[in-house]
Amino acid sequence: MTFNRVLVLDAAQRSALAVTRSLGKAGIEVSTADALPRSLAGCSRYSHQYYQCPSSEKEPSAFVDWLSNLLTEVPFDMVLPVTEITSQLLLINRVRLGPTLYPFSDYDVLMSLADKGELVKRANELGLRCPESRRYHSAQQLDIDALDFPLVLKPCLSKVYVGGGWISTRVRVLYSKEDLERELRLSPYLDTQPFLLQEYIPGKGAGVFCLYDRGRAVSFFAHRRLREKPPEGGVSVLSESVSVDSELKEFSVKLLDSVGWHGVAMVEFRVTDDGIPYLMEVNTRFWGSLQLAVDSGVDFPLWLWQIESQDRTATFPDEYVVGQRLRWLLGDLDSLYLYWRGERSFSSKLRRLLQFIAPQGRRCRHEINRLDDMGPAKFEFQQYIKQLLGH
Repeated sequence: MTFNRVLVLDAAQRSALAVTRSLGKAGIEVSTADALPRSLAGCSRYSHQYYQCPSSEKEPSAFVDWLSNLLTEVPFDMVLPVTEITSQLLLINRVRLGPTLYPFSDYDVLMSLADKGELVKRANELGLRCPESRRYHSAQQLDIDALDFPLVLKPCLSKVYVGGGWISTRVRVLYSKEDLERELRLSPYLDTQPFLLQEYIPGKGAGVFCLYDRGRAVSFFAHRRLREKPPEGGVSVLSESVSVDSELKEFSVKLLDSVGWHGVAMVEFRVTDDGIPYLMEVNTRFWGSLQLAVDSGVDFPLWLWQIESQDRTATFPDEYVVGQRLRWLLGDLDSLYLYWRGERSFSSKLRRLLQFIAPQGRRCRHEINRLDDMGPAKFEFQQYIKQLLGH
């Protein structure tokens, strides 16, 4: 089979733009789709065709109908979603959607990692270190007075499919009985959906980005976050490639090998100040800072496409550029604004402003702003101004 046509879904995501650019530069015909009339990846010069579709989150049934009809009309060789919701929805409806390739493991395998309760169970069986956890089927099982704080309340699924739509859940650090009671009031889904109470692990986050070919490890990548939005921790707005930590890689391989993983995955850890890693979760999809890996020489989207197309000439180098940086400019501007709004000293705010203004050097590239593909940057800036003006 000759592969030359790919549909990238969730085109409003930055990761979708990275996928579109990666595959488009390789000469693959890329089409993009999202629920908005225009979107980030859809404005790229590498997007051959843009489709507006129903929202996979708000209108899942209509979205599946739309995709089924489109695949009947257009012979795409592969469909690439980049969000958790769309990925799971495609796998749930895999039989209906036909033989088009979705480069993931089967739904049951994916959910064995995406479900944090099942992940903890597997980690314990494999002897992988993870926070001490107690699983509850619903809030009715809680004995609040018997709990010691701080604790982390973590729903087993970040997105729960209920047939007609999705429930979005959230993770919260709880410092007291009152915090827990407040969260139970604000999150009624805890009455019906399983969740974990985990010990709180102080430290910093770390991740290993992985590519697998039907149970065989192909490539790994790692980065560190230099600035985030919000500043206290969140989406990366300035990141830097680093070498993969050998212990984190060993843990990741042991976990993904145990399920015969296929496709991409991000294995997340919490590392204490004395260097002890704890497995936290697995993201079974492309991640927000994907462009940094591509810029560093680990072209996950292209390599995944080559694996699926059984390209025997493909090579997957083990080494990549360490110290490469990626900056999401408007996200960094938001982070600066939030930092200045916070209760911090004027000297720390001034230092943060100087860090924002200072040149990042030759090894830093902008995530959205690319001279050879300025359409997404123009679109993002227009949307940014509209939001500032309240439209």
